[in-house]
Amino acid sequence: MAGSTTTTLNDLLPEIVAEAMFVAQERSIMRGLVKNYNIGPAQGKTITVPIYPAQSAAAVTEGAAVADTAISTNGVTLTVDTVGIRTLVSDLALNSAASNVTADLGKLFGEAIATKVDADLCALLGGFANVTGGAAITATAALVAQAAALLRGRKVPVSDTAIVLHPYIAYDLKSSITNAWQNPLGDYANEAMREGYLGMLFGIPVFENANIVDTAGDSSGAIFHREALGLAMMGEMSIESQRDASRIGTDIVASMQYGVGEIYDDYGQTLSFDSSIV
Repeated sequence: MAGSTTTTLNDLLPEIVAEAMFVAQERSIMRGLVKNYNIGPAQGKTITVPIYPAQSAAAVTEGAAVADTAISTNGVTLTVDTVGIRTLVSDLALNSAASNVTADLGKLFGEAIATKVDADLCALLGGFANVTGGAAITATAALVAQAAALLRGRKVPVSDTAIVLHPYIAYDLKSSITNAWQNPLGDYANEAMREGYLGMLFGIPVFENANIVDTAGDSSGAIFHREALGLAMMGEMSIESQRDASRIGTDIVASMQYGVGEIYDDYGQTLSFDSSIV
């Protein structure tokens, strides 16, 4: 939106903010599938997530003391950065607009922020050490079942686990399945998750997400538990306006402060496939 326009945007700003925040929360698939961390005021711009190694219990001889087990922790640090979008809304554009400018701007900014958050989280899906598939391999239900089995073999809980694939790869997966998806109508909190939800496969919800980078048909999705990836946020997105009299309009800036990262590598399995349709 190279230059838009207004009567007095300060009066309209609350409506723009409300619409933008609603859309930002509604249009992200990945945000609802990963662990969310909130960084409060004056807590710095990093958060360290402690990683606890698995422990084993042992038989205890009657009358004997239970052996002391030292537990050492590692930590993964998520660092918050700022992303933003700005546009000049001219007085002329606002006053002559036939559509609802506040709704249009709110949707525009909300979708831009949501897409950025989603894309940054999707970029992590190809980073797990364990990989199913590879170059020139087409997605099938059997390969996805194999990935699910490997994840469960590492004792990853089935609950809060999801599969996320690029739509081109999801097409191949759907084509390989002869029976109907289980529970085709998902009950999910936001619009993007409802639209991207394909159904349950092997007891795991499957989503398609076009924010996964596709390179000539090759892309990397994943099957992962919520604890595998983290999203650290300093509040929600914010929107500010500033009058620019020299340009006879008002600058509107939307921004959000967040960081993403992998938390538990064993809790994810990259699904790397080559699409048959691209």
